[in-house]
Formats: sequence, structure tokens, C-alpha cells
Amino acid sequence: AVYIGWLMHRTLGGLIAGLLFILPGAAVMLGLSILYVLYREVPLVDGLFFGIKAAVLAVVIEAGLRISRRALKNRAMVALAIAAFLAIFLARVPFPAIILAAGLIGWVGHRLNPAVFSAQAGHGQAGPDITGVVDGLFARGELDHVRPSTGRALKTLAIWLPLWLAPVLLLWLWTGEGSVWTQLGRFFSTMAVVTFGGAYAVLAYVAQAAVETYGWLRPGEMIDGLGLAETTPGPLILVLQFVGFLAGMRGAGEMPPLLAGSLGALLTLWVTFTPCFLWIFLGGPYVEALRGNRALSAALGAITAAVVGVIMNLALWFGLHVLFREVRTVSFLGLSPDWPVLASLDWRAALLSAGAMLAMLRFKVGMIPTLAVCGVAGVILTRLPA
Repeated sequence: AVYIGWLMHRTLGGLIAGLLFILPGAAVMLGLSILYVLYREVPLVDGLFFGIKAAVLAVVIEAGLRISRRALKNRAMVALAIAAFLAIFLARVPFPAIILAAGLIGWVGHRLNPAVFSAQAGHGQAGPDITGVVDGLFARGELDHVRPSTGRALKTLAIWLPLWLAPVLLLWLWTGEGSVWTQLGRFFSTMAVVTFGGAYAVLAYVAQAAVETYGWLRPGEMIDGLGLAETTPGPLILVLQFVGFLAGMRGAGEMPPLLAGSLGALLTLWVTFTPCFLWIFLGGPYVEALRGNRALSAALGAITAAVVGVIMNLALWFGLHVLFREVRTVSFLGLSPDWPVLASLDWRAALLSAGAMLAMLRFKVGMIPTLAVCGVAGVILTRLPA
């Protein structure tokens, strides 16, 4: 959205397009986060979340299959996806390391074997040429701003880098290294640099950090957050705003909890999306200049294939925590995968997830109707013993 707005109407167009894409969903997500902490323990709400979480498992699997059909064009891409899955599931390799390694493999692989790592590899045929609004602007020479300019790049950095990082630095100086505000600013600024693949790709990594490293969330709350984010009109990565809200609320100190949670959500929103505008306004002209660069396309194609493996891990992580009431970490040969306690299988969650997958994958029912039906079914099933 930001990129298209920038192409057509320069910086102002990018700002308008991006803000109108982000802010409605952010407002909805803040409201849902407040309702979540106020009414989460009400049996009716608890049942709704139970059903929605089971349906979200089907949503994640459907998204992974959709991306894999586009990204896994040959055996090399399939191997990359499997390698990424094994690295993050068995060895808990950090998500940023997987992205960097995949990009390097694609870059080097293109030089060694262009046929395998070409962005055009696969059996699909090119579609017809389409002339749209942006193509017409190019043809009329009305896109001077997409040409790389060192002066413009320095000006963009001088404006947007302080906008992004100055609040993080001020919070660090004001509240100290160990405060929740400094932790939120630093962690989600890092995420903004490496969120290839969006929420589905980074969610398991964020959940692990939020629960185990920082203690912002309790086990299972990340799944609740994704269920809420699926219902908003904005980008799914708004689930990070939910994490920021709970982190701020629980680290409120002397501040009213809901106010602290709202400030945590705002800080997370700021450091997640401000870099998006920076990357596009700074890098857009260079991306346009490299549009035909095959080595860069190969690197990005390899990253996309690796993201499929990461989403496979997310689907498995979701499945374990939705379907089983108890999950343990098993350590062997230096590896530490999660493993379910089979006796803790919740038949109600399994039934709802199976129904949601059948509805979405076999009968092509939309996401929102599936979430709604599963939510109602969850209210009914939670009245039965697990």
C-alpha cells in the first residue's frame, strides 16, 4: 500500500496510503485488546476464544499452502523450505539468521546454477502484459522521483531515522535499560528490520521471546492475539500491537494499567510501522533500478521459500498449543523441539480445527465466516468436559 502510494504520488501518497491502511485496524486492535483484558475470564468470551483459536490453526495452514504454491517452484526451493523448518523447529535457529542465510544461498546459488535459482523457474506461464496506472505514469515520464538520488536518500534518512529511533533512545535514557518501554522499543525495532513474510513468519519467534525471554505474555495468549488480529481490517502484523498492550499493562508500575497498555500498544505500533515508510521512501528508487536484477530476485525467491518453512513451523507450533493442554521441550543431541503430551489432547479443539480445515481447504469457505462459526461452536463445546 505504501509503495503504490509512493509510486503514484510521491511521499505524500505513500503516507496517505500507508496510514489509511494501518490506522483503522490499529484502532480496532486497541479496542479489542482492552476488551480482552477486561472480559477474558467471562465464560462466554472464553468459549469464543476457544473456538476462534481452533479456527486460526486452519487459517495459518491455508496461508502456508497458498504461499507454498507460489514460492516452491522446484526441488531446490522445497529443500530450502524443509531446511528452514528443521532449523527453527529442531535447533531453534533465530528467524533473522534463517532469513539472512536463505538470501545468501539464493544469491550464491544464482551465480552457480542460474537455472535452478532463477525467479522464473517452475511450470507457470507468463500472463498477458497489463498496462495499469503506474505503467502509464512510467510511459509518460511522470515518475522522476523513482530515479535513485544520493541527495534525496540522505534527506530521507535525516528525517525518518530520527522519527523511528529517537523515541526508543529517549525511553532508554528516561526509563533505563531494563524497563518494559526500552525492551519493547528495542525488540520490535529489530523485528521491523527482518519481518519478511509478515506475521505468519515471525509469530512463533515473537511468541517465544514474549513468553520465555521477557515474560510479557502467558502461554496461549499469542494465539488469542492472532485470533483478534485476524478479525481487524488492517494488516495481520497488528498482532504485535496486542503484545505491546499486554506488556505495557503488566509493566505499568505506578501508571493505570489500561493507560500503560495503550502506551505500550502505541510504542509497538510506532516502531513496527515507521521503519516501513523509511524502507520504501529510501529504498524504493533503488528497487526500481534493480527491478531486472536476477541475482537479487533469486535471493528474494530463496527467502520466500524459507518463509514457507517458517510458516510450517508456526502451523505446527499452533497445532501443539491449540490441540494439546500440555507441551514439553525435549532435549537430545543438542536439539530442543517441543513435543506434546499425547494424553492431554483436547478432543473439542481437535474437532473444531478439523471442521475449520475442511471448511476452508475443501469447501473454500471464507476466513471470517469460519472464525464466526467456530467461535459459536466453541461456546457450546466448552460446556462439555475435555
